[in-house]
Amino acid sequence: MELVTPGIGLIFWQTVTFIVVLFLLSKFAWKPIMASLREREHSIESALRMADQAKLEMQALKAGNEKLLQDARIERDRIMREASEAGTAIIEQAKARANDEGTRMIENARQAINNEKKAALTEVKNMAATLSIDIAERILKHELRDPAAQQALVTDYIKEVNLN
Repeated sequence: MELVTPGIGLIFWQTVTFIVVLFLLSKFAWKPIMASLREREHSIESALRMADQAKLEMQALKAGNEKLLQDARIERDRIMREASEAGTAIIEQAKARANDEGTRMIENARQAINNEKKAALTEVKNMAATLSIDIAERILKHELRDPAAQQALVTDYIKEVNLN
C-alpha cells in the first residue's frame, strides 16, 4: 500500500526540490524565456502588420490592374472601331472607283459603238455608191453600144456644160 500513498518524507523532499527548481528557473531561465517570448510576440505582430500592408498593396495593385485592363479594353474598342471605319471607307472608295471605272468603260463602249456605226454607215454608203456606179456603167455600156447613141450623149453633155 505504500506504493499508492506517498510518505511524508517523500512529499517534503519533492516540495523542496520543486522550490529549488523554481528558484533556479526564476533566477536563470525565466528572464531569457520571457525575453524570447516577447521577441516572438513582437515578430508575430510585425509579421501581421506586414501582412496587412501587403494586403493593402495587393488591393492597390489589383485596383491598378483593373484600371489598366479597363483602359486596354477601351483602347481595343477604339482601335476596332477605327479599323472598322477604315475598312468601310476603303470599301466605299473601291465601290466609287469601280462605279467610275464602269461608267467610263460604258461611255468608251458607247463611243466605240457609235464610231463603228458611223464607219459601217460610211462603208454602206461607199458600197452603195460603188454599186450605183457599177450599175450605171453597165447600163450606159449597154445603151451606148451603138456609136450614134454615144455621139448624141456627148453632144448633150457639151450643151449642158457652160463654158465661161
